[in-house]
Amino acid sequence: MGKAAYPKGREALLLLGLIPILILGAVAAYYLTRPTTLTIAVAPNGGTEPALLRAYADELARRRSGIRLKVIPFDGVRESAEALKAGKADLAVVRPDVLMPGNGLTLVVLRELAIFVSAPSAAGITGFANVAGKRLAMLAGRTADRMLVGNLAAHHGLALSADAETGVVPPNAVSLVPVEEAEIGAALRTGRIDAMMLVTTPTSPAARRVVSLVQEASEEDAATIVGLADAGAVLARWPRLQAVTIPAALFGGNPRLPAEDVATVGSSYRLMARADLSRSVAAEVTQHLFEMRAALADEVTAAESITHPVYEDTADATSARLPIHPGALDYYEREQETFIERYESWIYLVAILAGGVGSTLAWLRQRLGRIRRERIEVATSRLLELRSEARRETNRGRLEAMAAEIDDLAASIARHALNRPTEPRTLGAANVAIEAARSTVRRGLVREDPPKNPQDAT
Repeated sequence: MGKAAYPKGREALLLLGLIPILILGAVAAYYLTRPTTLTIAVAPNGGTEPALLRAYADELARRRSGIRLKVIPFDGVRESAEALKAGKADLAVVRPDVLMPGNGLTLVVLRELAIFVSAPSAAGITGFANVAGKRLAMLAGRTADRMLVGNLAAHHGLALSADAETGVVPPNAVSLVPVEEAEIGAALRTGRIDAMMLVTTPTSPAARRVVSLVQEASEEDAATIVGLADAGAVLARWPRLQAVTIPAALFGGNPRLPAEDVATVGSSYRLMARADLSRSVAAEVTQHLFEMRAALADEVTAAESITHPVYEDTADATSARLPIHPGALDYYEREQETFIERYESWIYLVAILAGGVGSTLAWLRQRLGRIRRERIEVATSRLLELRSEARRETNRGRLEAMAAEIDDLAASIARHALNRPTEPRTLGAANVAIEAARSTVRRGLVREDPPKNPQDAT
């Protein structure tokens, strides 16, 4: 009988059975640890919002956050809202009065806008109705602002004059003249314009600069701030606008400008998310933005204007005309999902897989131990066979071959005993078999050796 055949192939088959389980575990670990990348549509081109959100994306990457942003720029807020509506973006900068995507829910208010007129006192503009027959300047390139002012003018029975800068403005119309900021002072002094119509954040540096230019162009630095007294009626007609109050003395305390609080309406730039975006992801985006606001303000001052949407309770927030995303509400009300709640299904799956892997490893260990025992038992059986054959063998060459095979089997048993745990009972039986086989072969070889001295034969 030849050398013992060892069942090496069975170990490989058992190891192959673990591969699917290990792959599933690796996939689960990758899914739980990889960053979530969201596509964000930003607009308007050249505005403060794109700069702010690019800085936010960079800060998320720098801090190795679990959320990453892929920024896609658009020329205007209509296009960015359409990208969200069409499912081409997960997040978008939206101005509701321009276009409100049906699948968009608010995360944060990036910037609140107010509509007001800043005029020299000599212009005689004390209310919005007094702008009839006047030329109002608007900063160039504000198409969305022009549409909003046109709607408000129509609400007050005023038309937009086609002749912006020449001729007499009809008494039932208002003329909107596009100007650059650097032109404001000269345009007021030469009579090219009568006042400034602003759609901006009142607390912004740009708003303060424009009002200051109007004051400087006025006699004795006297200027007025005019809003919309009938804000309630305007909001009833355009519910995607919002009520705004410009605090007294915001633009100066001596003299106070405005002299008292000014009620008006306005719009807002909002960061909105798809309605079907995960609550936990939406909460994380909202949380990071507020947590990083101070750091972002060092680079983009507009970060100081970030605020949360105003609401009274959860029902009010989710049923408003500009509803808030449930994930953002979780952050505002400190009810964010815990790690266990967020990954509950995956944790159960990993636990099941881990249990399966543990059981499989225990079974495999037991099985491999049995295979090792079987290998030594096979070798032991072969040793006993060699002992029996050696007792009957008379050919010296065959006995020497048996002795060599016994040495090989002994070496194989020793390697297994050194490299892997082996039961003492099995190893003891193997040692007895080795000694018995060697002793039998040795006696057979002595029996076959001729006596060297004739006296030894007697």
